[in-house]
Amino acid sequence: ARAEREARNAADALAALPDAAPLEATRSGAEQTLAASEAEAEQARGDLARAESDEKTALAARDEAQGRRAAARAELAALESEAATLARATQRSGRDRLLDHVRAAPGYERALAAALGDDLEIGLDAGAEAHWAGADILPDDPALSSVRAEPVEALPSSAKKDSASTSSGRTEGVALALHVTAPVQLARRLAQVVVVPEDDGRPLAVGQRLVTRTGQLRRWDGFVAKSGGAAAAERLERLNRLAAIEAALPDARAAVEAADNALAEIETRIAAARTAAGTARTALTRAEAAAREARQNIDRAVTQIERLAGQRTDLTARATHTATERDAAATEVATAEAAIVALPDTSATAGEVATLQREAEARRAAVVQARADRASRERAGAAARERLAASQAETKSWKSRAGDAARRIADMAKRESEIARDREALAGRPAALEADIAALAARHDSERSAADALAATEREAEAALRRCEEAARIAGEALAATREARAGALARAENQEQRRVELGQLSGERFECPAPVLPTKAGFDSATVRAPQEESAAHDKLTLDRERLGPVNLVAEQELAELEAGAVGNAAEREELGLAVNQLRGSIGTLNREGRQRLLAAFEAVNGHFQRLFTTLFNGGQAHLELVDSDDPLEAGLEIMAQPPGKRLQSLTLLSGGEQALTAVALIFGLFLTNPAPICVLDEVDAPLDDANIERFCDLLDRMTRETQTRYLIVTHNAVTMSRMHRLFGVTMIERGVSRLVSVDLQGAETLLAAE
Repeated sequence: ARAEREARNAADALAALPDAAPLEATRSGAEQTLAASEAEAEQARGDLARAESDEKTALAARDEAQGRRAAARAELAALESEAATLARATQRSGRDRLLDHVRAAPGYERALAAALGDDLEIGLDAGAEAHWAGADILPDDPALSSVRAEPVEALPSSAKKDSASTSSGRTEGVALALHVTAPVQLARRLAQVVVVPEDDGRPLAVGQRLVTRTGQLRRWDGFVAKSGGAAAAERLERLNRLAAIEAALPDARAAVEAADNALAEIETRIAAARTAAGTARTALTRAEAAAREARQNIDRAVTQIERLAGQRTDLTARATHTATERDAAATEVATAEAAIVALPDTSATAGEVATLQREAEARRAAVVQARADRASRERAGAAARERLAASQAETKSWKSRAGDAARRIADMAKRESEIARDREALAGRPAALEADIAALAARHDSERSAADALAATEREAEAALRRCEEAARIAGEALAATREARAGALARAENQEQRRVELGQLSGERFECPAPVLPTKAGFDSATVRAPQEESAAHDKLTLDRERLGPVNLVAEQELAELEAGAVGNAAEREELGLAVNQLRGSIGTLNREGRQRLLAAFEAVNGHFQRLFTTLFNGGQAHLELVDSDDPLEAGLEIMAQPPGKRLQSLTLLSGGEQALTAVALIFGLFLTNPAPICVLDEVDAPLDDANIERFCDLLDRMTRETQTRYLIVTHNAVTMSRMHRLFGVTMIERGVSRLVSVDLQGAETLLAAE
């Protein structure tokens, strides 16, 4: 009856299976959609690659353009800053000065400053006590006889070095007026100034001056100045530099503007490339989404088709099997009924079987007893054999030891006879050795006395030699010191004599009188003059003090005002920064307080869920979380304390693998109960668990799915865990080298089975 019922159910299920034609049509349409989506995605990838390539090219060009713009702006800022500084430094003072009316060609500033010197401070105002009025230049003025009529700057660079040379080897001069822009009042003065590369000592006419481009001056009357007019030369150089900067500023501004325009164009290209890339990414995302959806539709259709085919095959086999079983069952029923009819009476046979069973039990007991007796006798024989082998080995060992002892006794007797013979042979040897020792001792004493006498003589000779060498050294040092003192005295005398001659020449050149009459002409008492060394030291000190001061800073007052304004601004910024720091500290304190409150609240919530879930998983026990290492919750660490049933309270690290896994699961689920997430992925969490704990884990997982809206994804190889899941996802190899994703809806299958 059961076989017939199963056969009918299989036939009904086979007839109820749906047709696979609609699924085939769905799969075909999805494959066409997939091909179109893949073509669209490939085109979008090409557009995206081109857009990204254009963007990379534009970004590289932008970096280069930004570098050029930064360099141009830096150059412009440097030029403008230097121009502003030079403009402030070269502003005219209140009074009229010739320095404000003259300009020198680049490289001739120091020559002009040396040629005019302090006269540059005198102006052109005719109403002033001292001014420049000008003078006429005669055509045949002898003062201009040695001045060239062409400027050196007009010659080629290769000719500049040779343009001032003549056949006689002397360097010809160039009039300074050819390289200077000055008022007409200076025409005669500048016409009488000759510029040469180096002073060759040539004679000068009355009123002429010879200068070099480095600032050396020699006048017709013999006055020579190595350097002069440093401040004026500095001002002239600054004016020339300011003019050069003002000429370069338009080009720098144009370069900055061109760099800005190029950068703006590149930014436009980058924006266009990014827009194109965004459009391509959107199209690619859309195409990939369509392709994924098409693949999913294909997989679903294929899965459903395969499932229908499998179900049809299973149901067909099931129907065939049930029909076969039904036929076989009918045959067995007929056979059993015939056998029942043919069976004889079994009461006598049962009594005989019981008697035979009792005899078999008795004989089995006798066999077991005989085997036990034989085993005990075998154990006793083995023990006796072992004792016999041990006694034989010990007897052999004692015999070997006796033979060794006899051999050692014979060797010792032989050694004793040899020692006796040696003692008889050496009986007279000690006396002979004592006599030799006495003779050698007497000889050693005599030789020692002679050696001591010779050593005393040697020490006396060495002491005398050291005294002679010390006397020679002292005499040599005295001679060297005397020679050194004599050479120093001679050098000082020569130096003082040379210094006296130089001072006399200097007095004649500077004051136009010899040194003896200098006090009378200068009007000072010669008795107040100190020693030459003291006067020279005082002069050097004053010179160093003057040089240490350096050139006069004409914009010091303005720079001081700027620095004071900057100091006021820095003080205001410092106060603002202090206020900002205080505000930040207050904000940090508020955040820390709120963070502690929230952390403690979350900690209490998680700890409560963890304790409850731990007790559920372990069917007892207790666990809790602890904050350790600090009283501040924001800096404290977290320790997990657990006490499974039957054990003491201890740290998580001291538990077994399965207990650690269950405790970690309880903590994870406690976190999800406190702050649920859409998805939770658990990877091989049931690997260290046994079957009983796996059942507890699955029960807790079912409970969590009912209490929360979280979808749990379990990665596992355990059959119990897989049987409790709603849906399974796996990979199967339908043929060698071809893998396919398989999805099984266990919940739907259970519903289908329940419906059947």
